[in-house]
Amino acid sequence: MTFTGAFLGLAARDSSTILDAEGGNPQTRRGKIAAKTRNLGASAPLRAGVKSAFAPFASICSAKGGSTSACFGKKVTVMDALTDPRALAALETPARPTQEEAEAAVRTLLAWAGDNPQREGLLDTPKRVVKAYREYFSGYEADPIAELSRTFEDVQGYDDIVMLRNIDVESHCEHHMAPFLGKAHVAYVPTKAVVGISKIARVVEIFSKRLQTQETLTAQIADAINEAMAPAGVAVLVEAVHQCMTMRGVHHKDVSTITTQFSGVFKTDRDLRDRFIRLAAKDERRLA
Repeated sequence: MTFTGAFLGLAARDSSTILDAEGGNPQTRRGKIAAKTRNLGASAPLRAGVKSAFAPFASICSAKGGSTSACFGKKVTVMDALTDPRALAALETPARPTQEEAEAAVRTLLAWAGDNPQREGLLDTPKRVVKAYREYFSGYEADPIAELSRTFEDVQGYDDIVMLRNIDVESHCEHHMAPFLGKAHVAYVPTKAVVGISKIARVVEIFSKRLQTQETLTAQIADAINEAMAPAGVAVLVEAVHQCMTMRGVHHKDVSTITTQFSGVFKTDRDLRDRFIRLAAKDERRLA
């Protein structure tokens, strides 16, 4: 399905649900996870699963009821918009491996793949891979709320959409650690202040530079803007191609995934929501 075609279908239905480019499932992942985490008294398997998934990087948000701003007291951080904060609070924060330990892990994977880590062409590969991973996942060491902390109130009464289109998304799926690449379109309606436009792009980058699912990424961007700025509404649309689907598994290279998140006036005002979708679709660019 083309980008424009996907948007035409998206505009015809309730855009507050998460859709995929092959027809979509109106049941949101947020709802499914929330239902599972609500009864923590009987959720030991869930807590174990969450602990396993987030063990490499988790930092616990126990203060202030697990609010976003409370998550950034340490360098290694997680802001998981889809997991009950009480479940995260039950986890222990692991020690971060050293550079040497990370390089040793890469050598283990090279040997597991069937190659010889000691041959000339691979001698420096562990160091290169760890350096690349530090860049790929640099979002764990950044605070999106801090990026949005400086606002400007002298906007002459402006109260319409502020929108950035075609922000690059370069992320890795948390299931296979394979890249997914695409574009994000982000808009908000200010109440009394605006933020520097580069900061919106920076928020997308911070959350992208973590292990992600596209659904989580989309929700986190919207949640951060809502928490930091308290706007009248936020709209986020992400379209991406997932290498875990193109290079392995089903090998479908022409499938893109679309996720959306709306709050405030974008959720209640269909005309405003459709206007956002039309603006996002106006400058169509192929991802492949």
